[in-house]
Amino acid sequence: MKRTIFVLLCASATWLMAPRNSSRVYAHTSAGSRQSDMKSAAAPNLARMEQVIQSFVADKQFMGAVLVARGNDILLDKGYGFANLEWNIPDSPKTKFRLGSITKQFTAASILLLEERGKLSVNDSVKKYMSDAPAAWDKITIFNLLTHTSGIPSFTSFPDYAKLEPFSATPAELITRFRDKPLDFQPGEKWSYSNSGYVLLGYLIEKISGESYAHFVQDNIFKPLGMTDSGYDSNSAVIQNRASGYTLGQNGLVNAGYIDMTIPLSAGALYSTTEDLLRWEQGLFGGKLISPASFRKMTTPFKNDYGFGLGIRTVNGQEQIEHGGGIEGFNTMLAYYPADKLTVVVLANLNGAAPQEIAADLHTIAEGGTVVLTSERKVVKIDPKIFDGYVGSYQLAPNFILKITREGDRFITQATGQGQVEVFPEGDHDFFAKVVNAQITFVTNSQGRATELILHQGGRNQHAPRVEGAAAEQKEHKEIQVDPKIFDGYVGNYQLAPNFSIAITRAGDHLFEQATNQPKFEIFPESDKDYFLKVVDAQITFITDSQGRATELILHQGGADQHARRVE
Repeated sequence: MKRTIFVLLCASATWLMAPRNSSRVYAHTSAGSRQSDMKSAAAPNLARMEQVIQSFVADKQFMGAVLVARGNDILLDKGYGFANLEWNIPDSPKTKFRLGSITKQFTAASILLLEERGKLSVNDSVKKYMSDAPAAWDKITIFNLLTHTSGIPSFTSFPDYAKLEPFSATPAELITRFRDKPLDFQPGEKWSYSNSGYVLLGYLIEKISGESYAHFVQDNIFKPLGMTDSGYDSNSAVIQNRASGYTLGQNGLVNAGYIDMTIPLSAGALYSTTEDLLRWEQGLFGGKLISPASFRKMTTPFKNDYGFGLGIRTVNGQEQIEHGGGIEGFNTMLAYYPADKLTVVVLANLNGAAPQEIAADLHTIAEGGTVVLTSERKVVKIDPKIFDGYVGSYQLAPNFILKITREGDRFITQATGQGQVEVFPEGDHDFFAKVVNAQITFVTNSQGRATELILHQGGRNQHAPRVEGAAAEQKEHKEIQVDPKIFDGYVGNYQLAPNFSIAITRAGDHLFEQATNQPKFEIFPESDKDYFLKVVDAQITFITDSQGRATELILHQGGADQHARRVE
């Protein structure tokens, strides 16, 4: 569960993520870390795991805790960096992290426990337990909520979400935010990730069980599995060993923004440790919590490789059952590989894509595979004419195109709504980026013309066929020349939400925006009042008075228009 404004976001195909660069080591392995005895054959792999993790630490992309276990044998269990930077308190295996959307699998298991006790059926309509539900929900079942196929729009994407995020709300009050919104599609027809659906599941758990979601999970999951370091997070309670959350600001790390923990509820409000999450995996996959029938339901994908609170897919020929999470100051990844009972847990108290990448790399290493760090890749010389066969557009997902262009001897890629990224050859068909851990392989015909490309990123290989004509078109914003004096009427601060503003500044003939705790980006005019960013798919419109002074701006991003009034 995560709201993001003005960041280098990837679309569904995840091309651009947080840049990797060379910088000083700012984190260290905590004194409290440990590792179990291992078979000698695994020892070389452990060294490589450490090297991979430390590459993210050195690039200021990760601090947190990591655990890798095969069955009951813990291969790696360490903390990296600091749970609290102000007091230099190190992260450790005992550090408690907000889980974000990893919470969803605990919510799904809670529903299945209620079903086993005869309290509900996953095939029941929501309206059976919520008589005042809107007519649009008549065909929505609990199964639809669990599998993100309800069509209920996710309230975290609403334009007013940022304004409401810092204030507490009851489950019933949360539901009022989305209950009267039109469905995105008919129930069961499509898949669309919805935090609203999982908040609604939490509401149903409370109504049917007669106890709070926090108490239900504590009594029915955490206590039986011995997860003594897990719970529902709180903004007021003193929680021993809880990490502080951080994000990357213009001049380094800053404290993450505030979210009242009543808001994510059953979609993202739990906290845990790496070791407790190992207990969870051992309990869930070891048959200690739910019945075999319930387990099959939970781990059977319905649409988009998604079951009940879990993603189920094949990675390098192995089944992977996983889920990530993101919330202010924290990103997480929990993955399980049933074939050899391998668990990989990566919990970060620093926002960014590192947990997903680290988890994928550690799995590869644990299985005896090879991980090549970006710093280890070697650029080779190839005939630039080869590029001509690759230039074109490739579709990674609906409405998400990767465009390949050539500039002399340089090869440039640009994903929909993102900035340009140069890629470098390490073979005639294989290229890599330096600003993100991603590689491209071109598949060609007998004439050397690429028919598709394969994007290798985050442990996944995504095939993108070449597309032509209208399918290859990306919406392009054209920069025009305007009188820079206009900028003076726009310079100022605009409030999008409590504690979240956009500052507009001028430097000569250039105009810049900077959102709270985020880097500064130049914005470019496509009319006197309309501007766009080149690093992310977002635009700004200024609303002015008769003297040309802006009274508010409108941020256009992700299909939403968010109004921000000028503040003095």
